[in-house]
Amino acid sequence: MLNHSARAIRDGVASGQFSAVEVCRAFLARIEATNPSLNAFTLIAAERAIATAEAVDRRRAAGDPLGSLAGVPVAIKDNLCVKGMRTTAASRILENYVPPYDATVVERLEAAGAVIVGKTNCDEFAMGSSNENSAFGPVSNPWALDRTPGGSSGGSAAAVAACCTPLALGSDTGGSIRQPAAFCGVVGLKPTYGRVSRYGLLAFASSLDQIGPMTRSAADAALALSVFAGPDRADATSAREAVPDFAKAMTGTVAGLRIGVPRTFVNDGVNEHVRQVWDRALETLRGAGATLVDVELPHAKYATPVYYLVASAEASSNLARYDGVRYGYRTADANIGVKEMYCRTRDEGFGAEVKRRIMLGTYVLSAGYYDAFYLKAQQVRTLLRRDYDSAFERVDVVAMPTSPMPAFRLGEKTADPLQMYLGDIFTVSANLAGLPAISIPCGFVEQAGNPARLPVGLQLTGRMFDEATLLRAADTYERITDWHTQSPQL
Repeated sequence: MLNHSARAIRDGVASGQFSAVEVCRAFLARIEATNPSLNAFTLIAAERAIATAEAVDRRRAAGDPLGSLAGVPVAIKDNLCVKGMRTTAASRILENYVPPYDATVVERLEAAGAVIVGKTNCDEFAMGSSNENSAFGPVSNPWALDRTPGGSSGGSAAAVAACCTPLALGSDTGGSIRQPAAFCGVVGLKPTYGRVSRYGLLAFASSLDQIGPMTRSAADAALALSVFAGPDRADATSAREAVPDFAKAMTGTVAGLRIGVPRTFVNDGVNEHVRQVWDRALETLRGAGATLVDVELPHAKYATPVYYLVASAEASSNLARYDGVRYGYRTADANIGVKEMYCRTRDEGFGAEVKRRIMLGTYVLSAGYYDAFYLKAQQVRTLLRRDYDSAFERVDVVAMPTSPMPAFRLGEKTADPLQMYLGDIFTVSANLAGLPAISIPCGFVEQAGNPARLPVGLQLTGRMFDEATLLRAADTYERITDWHTQSPQL
């Protein structure tokens, strides 16, 4: 049962092959068994999950219609609000925050019959690429416990890879769904900006954040996206674009698909073993009928500095609300003035990486530096978008490795933030341009002298609101390979 897809669980519950409660108990037992070594979950909602599963079984027994995710266990990244469930963004400053409302995506998942089994660990306020910036401690990669699962949605990726749940939600501001998906050997989809409501997502960078699914197959990612995508009156940035039937788009063929390959950009700084795996994946797609077309993304080399300027500026603004006055953590020292209370609360409540980005963002927005940094970054952001517009005149998707390296060791890059940031070079452009992108497992790095098999991800980026083409390509690749079916042995 633990290896079943979300679709198979839904169908099994609907047919009576097994009950939603049986499914729920099996996955809860798996979580309890693996979480001490993975630290993927910050909260396990066992009683709530069983109660939800029982309600699904009662609906089936009564002959009532069931939703498209009936009985499917789902894990929620801990920066998404679930009513009555502690939501911390892995930060001490929100360590006891319990939201009085559900995020729109959570509301839609539960309306479809999904069973929320818990909240997953992440980098604090989604700021990080290794899941080491968490007040709850780092998450371990199920493929090699001494390695990072990626970030910031590392807990969600680890949970799916370790068969703790067939579906988890993550958020992606600069690669936080796709990079951990690649490191953990699962599927991670960042939808087009505006395709999914951000209502109930604790904001990091509002023009970049997007919520998406993490699964073990493209078909399950399509199923999940069909459930929670679409306009939302509670989010002014959600698009009114119609949501297609993503399942129907997965025809099993890539014949005629034009795949853009920016080789000049990719060849710089990529781990040789990752490049070899990526090349083989492209050849597999070509053998299935796709056409490989060389494209240029001349401004992509500037994407990382542009991203960290824009994202940090928006983080500085968004995180100003955490001041110890209305909610969240407040310093214990009561015999101080308001200004000192603000300073101590934020100093004690935020971790080092969050402080670093707040300070950087405040600096680039300050008088005398705005034009030189933030405004210039926004101008280059426009050029990045134009690069993709130009490429999409010739191709349907753009292919790159998801990450220039496989999962690195925990602690390996924490002393050098710049090296950590440079690992986002292939993912940040999609966020800056608002484009959809997917990471799918495409092989393993197996180095002499290294006993760990470390997954590698293939990233495909598409036109705005064309998730269907990405899912079709991903699903076709899965039909002719078995990388997505492989699981770590914990």
